[in-house]
Amino acid sequence: MENFTKEEFKNFIIGLCVLGICLLTCLIFKLKHNVWAGAENTDYTIYATFNRTDGLSVGDKVRLAGVDVGYVENNVLDEDFRATLTLKIRNGIQIPDDSSASIVSAGIMGNKYIEIEPGGSEDFIEDKGDFSFTQDAIILEELVDRIISLGKAKRSSADKQQSEEE
Repeated sequence: MENFTKEEFKNFIIGLCVLGICLLTCLIFKLKHNVWAGAENTDYTIYATFNRTDGLSVGDKVRLAGVDVGYVENNVLDEDFRATLTLKIRNGIQIPDDSSASIVSAGIMGNKYIEIEPGGSEDFIEDKGDFSFTQDAIILEELVDRIISLGKAKRSSADKQQSEEE
């Protein structure tokens, strides 16, 4: 320290402060966002094939009993014009091989996600395995159309019944 000039010593102290601030920022970021949690664990892949995946995107969540257990990694159209989704599931989560995967939404206008309904089998879906049972997304517009048509049918049958009584 005796060999440094005042200017070099000042630059050395500033460099240490900048280095300390960078390390502190990385530490806060890691603790706040838990970025490296489970980085040593690898996810495994499961495939699910659906006729319709309306509103579901790559990156959307996969849930089991309401708990996030993975995400949608990829979606492709197969030779039968069905959507095959690649799901990444956290290592350590074992899904029975008779489980089903459904596309559901979080509320009326909420985001879509995959909900896994576990089966009762003692065997589990292996890495690169697939779901035997899937349920497609329910399209809100189609549901509203069905309700309206049922209402119209009831109204017309009620009108017909009333005219017959008169």
